[in-house]
Amino acid sequence: MKALLQRVTTARVTVGERCVGAIGSGLLVFLGLEQGDQREAGVRLLQRILDYRIFADADGRMNRSVTDVGGEVLLVSQFTLAADTGKGLRPGFSTAMAPAEAEVFYAWMLAELRGRHAGVAAGEFGANMQVSLVNDGPVTFLLESSPACTACGWGRCRPPDTARPRPQTPGRHKSRAGRPGHRWQCPRPAIGPG
Repeated sequence: MKALLQRVTTARVTVGERCVGAIGSGLLVFLGLEQGDQREAGVRLLQRILDYRIFADADGRMNRSVTDVGGEVLLVSQFTLAADTGKGLRPGFSTAMAPAEAEVFYAWMLAELRGRHAGVAAGEFGANMQVSLVNDGPVTFLLESSPACTACGWGRCRPPDTARPRPQTPGRHKSRAGRPGHRWQCPRPAIGPG
C-alpha cells in the first residue's frame, strides 16, 4: 500500500464536467493498493498520513500535521502507484490489487479517514479523473505501509538481515536481538485463532 502525499493550497477532482471532490489547504493523497494489503496496515497508514508533519510551524519548519493545522484531505485512488517499474519500458500491474477488491478496500479506507478527520473529500474509484492542484512548496512525500509480520500480523517485526553472521564474543551478551547468538522473537504476542 502506497500513499503519495502532496501539500496543497487547493485541489480538485472532476469526472467529465462534474466536480466529485475539492479541498482548500491540506493534503492531496493518491492511494495505491497492492495485492495482500490488510486493513491493519491501512489503519496504520491512515494514522501516519494524519500525523505526518509536513506543514510549517511558527519558525517555518515542517513540524505540524494536517490535523494540527486543521487542513482538509482529498483521497484519490490511483492504481498506477502499485505498478512494477523495475525493468523494461512499460509498467506492469500484476502487483496491484484486483479492481473489485480494491474498490471495497478504498471505500473502507475512505470511511475510516472520514471517521478520524473532518474535511475529507474523495475522487471516484475507477473513473477517468482529472486532478488539478496547486502544490504548496512543492512538498510531496511517498509513504509505504510495511508488510505484516508473519509472527504477529503487525508491522515491521522482521529480524535484521543475518546473511553475514559475526562471531559472538564470549562474556559479552549485550548485543541486540537478531545478531548471532540470540534468537530473534517478535516483540508482540502472536495472533491467535479468531
